[in-house]
Amino acid sequence: MKKYLSLICFSILLSNGVKAQGLLAKTNPVFTHQDTLRGSITKERAWWDVKYYHLDIKVNIADSTISGSNTIRYQVLEKYNRMQIDLQKPMEIYKIIQEGKELKFQRDGNAFFVELVAPQKPHDIKELTVFYGGKPKVAVNPPWDGGITWSKDKKGKPFISSTCQGLGASVWWPNKDHMYDEVDDMLISVNVPNNLTDVSNGRLQSVVDLKDGTRTFNWYVANPINNYGVNINIGDYVSFSEVFKGEKGDLDCNYYVLKEDLEKAKIQFKDAPKMLKAFEHWFGPYPFYEDSYKLVEAPYLGMEHQSSVTYGNGFKNGYRGSDLSGTGWGLKFDYIIIHESGHEWFANNITYKDIADMWIHESFTDYSESLFVEYYYGKQAGAEYVRGLRSRIQNKKNIIGIYNVNNEGSGDMYYKGANMLHTLRQIVNDDEKWRTILRGLNNTFYHQTVATKQIEDFLSQAVGLDLKPFFDQYLRDIRIPTFEYKFKNNKLSYRWTNGVAGFAIPVKVTLNGKEQWLKPKAEWTNLPLTAKDLKLEVDKDFYVNSFEIK
Repeated sequence: MKKYLSLICFSILLSNGVKAQGLLAKTNPVFTHQDTLRGSITKERAWWDVKYYHLDIKVNIADSTISGSNTIRYQVLEKYNRMQIDLQKPMEIYKIIQEGKELKFQRDGNAFFVELVAPQKPHDIKELTVFYGGKPKVAVNPPWDGGITWSKDKKGKPFISSTCQGLGASVWWPNKDHMYDEVDDMLISVNVPNNLTDVSNGRLQSVVDLKDGTRTFNWYVANPINNYGVNINIGDYVSFSEVFKGEKGDLDCNYYVLKEDLEKAKIQFKDAPKMLKAFEHWFGPYPFYEDSYKLVEAPYLGMEHQSSVTYGNGFKNGYRGSDLSGTGWGLKFDYIIIHESGHEWFANNITYKDIADMWIHESFTDYSESLFVEYYYGKQAGAEYVRGLRSRIQNKKNIIGIYNVNNEGSGDMYYKGANMLHTLRQIVNDDEKWRTILRGLNNTFYHQTVATKQIEDFLSQAVGLDLKPFFDQYLRDIRIPTFEYKFKNNKLSYRWTNGVAGFAIPVKVTLNGKEQWLKPKAEWTNLPLTAKDLKLEVDKDFYVNSFEIK
């Protein structure tokens, strides 16, 4: 209760003249040349479209290095001869070969600019191979502060993984490291000691044993994949599998865990087919049938690596055994299995072009947790779960970040974003229509990279309302809209305050014990009343504040 009272007071303060955007302006970070090279579609990126990668690497456990090559196949979009390839310090590119010729290149921080010699004609398909190596950044706090995790399991055997969302896949392999251009398909070849297994994305094509006591795992990804979704997981793995009977037929589900965790995983991973059943209901078919679904134990909490979802939640329900919602419903499922797998639809199928729009990944996926709860425990349970997340909302920074500099917005993209979508569902006020909208998103933007405007426009059209002020309110402002009302002279007067220009969503209220819809605006609207006992409550599934003027 104290939390919500404080939010109301803060909302009133803002509505009395303190501008949210002004508050945020003082905290805007300063960006560098390197931020621009990383986060923008430079001229050296724009002229070519990446089609295929063959990442062929050796993981050297003894000295924590990675060495190898990446063959890049691309289509020329417009004539140009200078290409940007990204690889972060302290990793080094040793040479670049195209059509048998070694190319010249210059390094600018984490970007390499390659001078191409062969003619680059529009529509041509070209290849070059980048040879590289070094000690990649060690992950400090994966997955949030990523890199490579070099750890050991309980038996002292190597347990290694990659994590790089935000930081960028170029922290450990050279590529076109901007989210707008996903590679169409990919071969990942990883050489490790022969007593270990590598699990990466897609389907395992072959395992080649070599005379030097190592073996190479070749994984083929048939679908477009974002760079940070590419991963390596190396350990003393065992596996088990099952087939999920899904909307597109049989889906292979393969589970890789450390030997000592096999029996626990066989119990805990029962949430995986439950997840698939629920999310195919809400969002449509799993987007990567061709690449299978994998759940892979990792030495950190977990991450949404495409078709190779990583897991480190301790084989417990909830988030590390706790319920983020505080309602009890969060202990009914394994948070990491549900949340990270939900990203297969929102992050891997529908992918942001710029990390400033990261809410597209996190808001929908955080909301998917409540849909999972609803599918198995009922609509009220799902609503209680998502409302319970509100206590974690900070409202200190806009959800959308700053474009073209690799800047993500506020962490409120999780809990506030989920409640924004839950509020939108109330406006739709039709459960089957809402499900159709969610499935329509995944169908319309199937295997695409998108910007916020595309999602906003789709939802506006599907809902049948101009939702720009709605999204401006929740994504680009920190204020919570307040339904302000008063009873006087046998009438109810009401309006929206604390809102952006044009914010005027309909809202469901209970007035004198009877549910009804009101359509507040920024100006007062009057409703004649005959009842003597005057009482109003705003439907608690709307993420808004309410305030009665006495």
